[in-house]
Amino acid sequence: MASRNLLIGLGLSVGVAVAAVLWQRAKKRKEEEWERGAFSSSVGVGRAEATWAAKNQVKGVVGRDEIYNAGERGEGPLQLPAEVLNGDLSGLEKKYDLVIVGAGLSGAVIAERCSRELGMTSLILDVRDHIGGNCYDYITKDGIRASKYGAHLFHTKEVRVWEYVNRFSQWMPFDHRVKGRVPDTSGEKKLVPIPPVQETVNTLFGEKISNEKEMRAWYETQRVKPPSGDAQNGEEAALSRVGPELYEKIFKHYTKKQWDKYPEELDASVLMRLPCRETTDDRYFGDSHQALPVRGYTRIFENMLLSDPNITIRLNVDFFQAREQGLLPEYDMLVYTGPIDSYFSQQGMPKLEYRSLRFEETYLEPEELSALPVEERKTETTGDGFFQEAMVVNYPSPDVKFTRIVEYKHVPNQPEAVKQGKVAGTLIAKEYSSAEGDPYYPVPNPDNRALYEKYRALAEKEEGVCFVGRLASYKYFNMDQAILNALEFYDNLKETGKLAPKRRPEDYGEGDGPK
Repeated sequence: MASRNLLIGLGLSVGVAVAAVLWQRAKKRKEEEWERGAFSSSVGVGRAEATWAAKNQVKGVVGRDEIYNAGERGEGPLQLPAEVLNGDLSGLEKKYDLVIVGAGLSGAVIAERCSRELGMTSLILDVRDHIGGNCYDYITKDGIRASKYGAHLFHTKEVRVWEYVNRFSQWMPFDHRVKGRVPDTSGEKKLVPIPPVQETVNTLFGEKISNEKEMRAWYETQRVKPPSGDAQNGEEAALSRVGPELYEKIFKHYTKKQWDKYPEELDASVLMRLPCRETTDDRYFGDSHQALPVRGYTRIFENMLLSDPNITIRLNVDFFQAREQGLLPEYDMLVYTGPIDSYFSQQGMPKLEYRSLRFEETYLEPEELSALPVEERKTETTGDGFFQEAMVVNYPSPDVKFTRIVEYKHVPNQPEAVKQGKVAGTLIAKEYSSAEGDPYYPVPNPDNRALYEKYRALAEKEEGVCFVGRLASYKYFNMDQAILNALEFYDNLKETGKLAPKRRPEDYGEGDGPK
């Protein structure tokens, strides 16, 4: 009897062990399926090929996530308390050192620095129902990490900024690479790297370029020098950089869709930043540090703000209405990060011109993906459970109304359930540029620049108000530029006692703008 029980016990143990092995194998197959489908290289998902990936100074997972270290294992944004969300300004302190309008990067950095180093109190107000500004990301009902306001890609060459953001999140290396569906000389749309590299030119124009010298020579045969010597507008800038063929196929109509203006109607600076790659480097950015926050961008703001007793947040609050109704507490300084023309709207001046984005999101189940026509989804190059070959695919041709499609499932900071193959479908977001909606991008042309200078003169005379950030400066800042700008405002406070800029917005260089 004892021997029989022993055999049964051994049999059960073996059965459990076999089941565990089979489960692990199935899990591994699912993970490999996601890795095969996600945009990857020989280095891994979200990475460029080895030569170019090696230039990224982010090696492995780095940084600190104190919320995770404290035991929080949720993948999405934390649930905020009712008093933060209900828009009620009663029950606040009588006075704060700072009232900050906007819970995005600029406002969060100033609040965090002023509290951490100087013990100053801040009240952050935002008309939206979340913190993080345009960086806000979340987990959809289907389990995919997505950005509410379009894809955000962190990259920087500023060591100070990189060290700063490492205090509030863990980061993983990510080399952003963009593809485009672009017609070749016969009109057939081909998937090619953007910005153009050797592969792009070879595929679209039937060239056989194989090295940097040949690529440089091809560019020289294409480029058109501006008539006056210096480019006077975006078209002259683009032609001087890439020549008419690439300009027509990739940049001209894409620019029109993004800005509702052809390049000839925009400042030369918009197109002068076009990268002219002579190598096979298909990374969109060339900065030394390129990474994604492991648990999303919202986690950065949560770590910066939520546990600090000196920082109070109230969302769903319209600052202008609250001010008009006398609901604001007393404060020593107002930090304003919204559109500068909105602040001075009662002056009767014209409004500055902005471009906005509209997102058309669709979740596709596997059977819906399989039913798509080949013009929309190339089955031979697209992995199972994916819509397209890369996270971002641009559509620069005028026959397509949207500018690009973003498929978030490709990125390596997706929740574990996605990477384990438990989310069978995928989410795509078609982006349309628009003149209506939340302001995203200042429109750079002489008229807007001249108008902004009038607003800047008003801002410099406004006592007790600090105008900081992208919208208040009418300048597109990359994320790292916005952080550095805010850090330098804080530096000035420490050094001079005045929260003020150290340099003009344009001194930070051009931002990426619409991608």
